[in-house]
Parts: sequence; structure tokens; C-alpha cells
Amino acid sequence: MQMKAAVLRSTDAPLPFAKSKPLSIENIELDPPGSNEMLIKVGGAGLCHSDLSVMNGSRPRPVPMVMGHEGAGEVVEIGDAITDVAVGDHIVFQFSPSCGRCRRCLEGRPQVCEVAAISKANGDLMGGGRRLHDADGVAVAHHSGVSCFAEYAVADRGSIVVIDKDLPLDEAAIFGCAVMTGVGAVINTARILPGDSVAVIGLGGVGLNGLLGAKLGGAETIIAIDLSDEKLGLARQLGATHTINATDPNHVEQVRDLTNGGVDFAIDLAGAIPAMETAYGVTRYGGTVVTAGLSPSTAEFSFNQSNLVSEEKSIKGSYMGSCVPVRDIPRFISLYRQGRLPVDRLLSHRVGFDGINEGFDLLQQNATVRQILMPHG
Repeated sequence: MQMKAAVLRSTDAPLPFAKSKPLSIENIELDPPGSNEMLIKVGGAGLCHSDLSVMNGSRPRPVPMVMGHEGAGEVVEIGDAITDVAVGDHIVFQFSPSCGRCRRCLEGRPQVCEVAAISKANGDLMGGGRRLHDADGVAVAHHSGVSCFAEYAVADRGSIVVIDKDLPLDEAAIFGCAVMTGVGAVINTARILPGDSVAVIGLGGVGLNGLLGAKLGGAETIIAIDLSDEKLGLARQLGATHTINATDPNHVEQVRDLTNGGVDFAIDLAGAIPAMETAYGVTRYGGTVVTAGLSPSTAEFSFNQSNLVSEEKSIKGSYMGSCVPVRDIPRFISLYRQGRLPVDRLLSHRVGFDGINEGFDLLQQNATVRQILMPHG
């Protein structure tokens, strides 16, 4: 079938993107789904910093590629091997499909599926190969097995989670990445307890979800750290007990003074090495640094090894919030409906294909939190 999609053809487009247009809006041919795949009509797709990191080349991926990894939609067609999903079901994409058979999947960590890691790096689907072709017949890569900056997507059964139909799809989209990654980093990876002190560094869509996760988990002290006073103001509205601007050269000392030596958990959700340095610096004796921010693939973080030992700190990576999507996406949606996880307050505005490049300019400038592409208008 023919559909409209946002295609990344190179990673060297200069800013502003509104002028250079790294994402070209093209008519793309989409093949029918395979036996363990389904065709999804995309209802909403979030513009995320992870997309931006592919667009600017800091996270290398094969091009051309139809972008988009955070989204939701309606099932239009299913492969003959799928028996537990029906046409008309509403789904949330999850950007790390799981095979269910590798060692990581079998130990209950589907977010780091070894099979999926290979297919995603190659721009393929889990079933092998690509279902996207441009006007010249050239195969186009899939972004994280999803490619939801499009009117339709073909995805593996392991890339979707069925949700209730009464949740609007443009709201459901944010649960596919920002909510899982941010809330999950605090609840699943850090496993904070009521009364803990938490610093959240980086207040984008993922970081503000981390703040909501800290509040949900019962943290007594929640310190929000960012470069933007506007985002710090939103953090206070969402439950931060303290806010600190990272442009202040003494911001680490401020946190340590507020907490009598440092926080129990420092959560880096910025994807920048200075943020990791801040996280390590504000962590107390025996505390833990959790990082879910993806820095450029060549970036390196260093620390004093003796200090790590003598203060018995821990540093933990968190991919996709250590979530089991089929368990956690419905759970987080339920908490949203109860008013305990007000993620709708993070939705900035909706855009069409004609505004997607400008939307990434706003994201680059930290002038927005979460924009949603509405591919059908």
C-alpha cells in the first residue's frame, strides 16, 4: 500500500531543521505484514530526543529510514500466526521488541532482548528484512522496529501492547517511550522507597516522567535539575520539592547542602555527560546513580574509582526504564486514569507532517516537552 511518511535520508542537515528539512515527507510503499506481524494505522507519535539523536548523527542508524519509535494506533490487519490480537484493537508501540527465547528474555528482561538488538541496529524487523520501499524501489529502514512517523506501520507482534480503546491514541502515544523510560527508571531500575531522596537531572519528556515516578514512589525529597527556568517551574507544579538551575556553578554543592551530603538516588535523564557528572556528584555515600539518558555513541563518562569504592556508590544503566512493556504500559495507563500519573500535562501540542521538522527545532532548543505528530490530520 502507498502511505505518507517522514523519511530521514542523511544525518548532516544543518540547523534550523525547518529550513534544511532532514525529514522529507514522501509517499512510501508499505508491504503487507508477515505471519507474526500486523498492520497498524498510526493515531499519534511522539517527537523524542532519541529521534533527534538519530537525525543529528549522534546515534548512528542506517538511512534512509522512516523515523518514529514512540506511538499508538489501531490494528488494521494481522498475520496468520497471531491469535491474541484482533483487527480494531488499539495498541501502543514499544521500541524494543522481544523474541521471548533469548537469555535476556527468559530471565525477565525483554527490554534488552539480544535478537531485537541486532534487528534494530540493521533497520530490520524481527522477522527479518524490511517492509518499506521508496518511489525508486529502494528498501527503507525501520526505526526501532516501529517507524511510526507515518500514516501506517507494519510491526512485529513483540513490538506492540494492546490497550483499552477508550484512551485517545494521541495521549496513549507517550506511554510507548517517555513514560516507560522515565517512570520506569525510578520505579523499576532505582526501586526507590517511600522517604528516599531523589534528584532528577534533565527535564525533557523523559525527565519529567522520572519526576512523576519519584512522586508516585513516595520520595520525600525530589530535586529537579535543569538548564531551563521554565522547565524548573513546571517541575515545581508536578511535585518537585526543590529546583536548581544547572547553569549555577555551585549547583552540586547546593544539592549536597539541601540533603545533608547527597541524595539516595540521582537519576540522569538528560543524555549528556555533564548531567552524568552532576548525578555522580550529588549522590551520597552508599547512593545510586541511574542513567537512562542516551549520550552520543562516542561519549565517555569517567569517575574516580577509589571514590566509587570508598563511598560504595552504584552506577546503573536503565534501558526503556527496565520495563516489561506488556506488564508496565497497562499499569502506567491505569495510574494515569487514577490521576496518580498526570502525564497529559507534559503534552505540549500536536503537529502535522508539515510541522515535524520545525518541531524538532523546538526540541533541540529545549523549548517544548512532548509534541505529538498526528499523521492523519
